[in-house]
Amino acid sequence: MSSPAPAPDAIRPTPWWKFGHVWLVIAGPVIVIVAGFVTFAIAARQSDPVIAQDYYRQGMEINQSLQHAQRGMAPALKARNHAATPAGDQPR
Repeated sequence: MSSPAPAPDAIRPTPWWKFGHVWLVIAGPVIVIVAGFVTFAIAARQSDPVIAQDYYRQGMEINQSLQHAQRGMAPALKARNHAATPAGDQPR
């Protein structure tokens, strides 16, 4: 006996590439791989800057100049803090 022929109105399965969810799942890893290659290209093309030999001293000088700027703002900062403090809690 031969097998019966499939009915002409039988439902054929849809190929996997026609489902949007499949592409959503594939897109994540593909984007990460492309971003990795872009990051590598940027890193390979541009050289890293050379750090100065006295980087620590330069950093300390920057910190000192910032401290001087903050000292000049001390009255303004104090006034702003008291302006935001409720009337019953302000020092007299």
